Amino acid sequence: MRILIVEDEVRIANDLADAVNSGGYVAEIASDGEDAWFRGGTENYSAIILDLGLPKIDGLTILKRWRQEGVNTPVLVLTARGTWTDRVDGIDAGADDYLPKPFRMEEVMARIRALLRRSTGRAEPSISIGTIILDPRNRQVSVAGIPVTLTPLEFRLLNYLFHHRGRVVSQAELSENLYSHDSERDSNAIEALVGRLRKKLKTDIIETRRGFGYIVPAAAS
Repeated sequence: MRILIVEDEVRIANDLADAVNSGGYVAEIASDGEDAWFRGGTENYSAIILDLGLPKIDGLTILKRWRQEGVNTPVLVLTARGTWTDRVDGIDAGADDYLPKPFRMEEVMARIRALLRRSTGRAEPSISIGTIILDPRNRQVSVAGIPVTLTPLEFRLLNYLFHHRGRVVSQAELSENLYSHDSERDSNAIEALVGRLRKKLKTDIIETRRGFGYIVPAAAS
């Protein structure tokens, strides 16, 4: 799952990217408003962390443009503008959540996880399908109560499919959401990754739809 970080302060942007990557997601950074507006409107992100005080185009204007253009990606606004009127303006412009600076990275990640849950219609923090339980916060997976050790990439893949359960996900979409924007992507990498994941889970919960992609059923026996 890719998360776009829109922040012009290099240190803060890098700290956020480290937290996002450590949380089992893929972080990408845009450092000015024009780049952020274009990427947020043309690329597939699971969530966006948006600063308001940006060069070229301010964050509030970007947010309004995205919503007017039909971009419904969940947006968490981070800003030094902490008054209640600023929060109202941000939420009215289309923000899904608002966190004033200074902030703790743990709270940023908790709010991102909450946004992702709401965007997929969940309330509970963990995802259970059949005998498999996936815990996004602790990046843990268990099958029938037994912990399963996954690589970061394997966890990202399962996490994405679980968040989009009940829908066929193409290899191109998986590749786009598992790797950073500038990573080289082997066309066979996803197939190999799915194969390794199936062996570790010892279940066929990840179904192949030939010519279309992969699907995890909304419920499994």
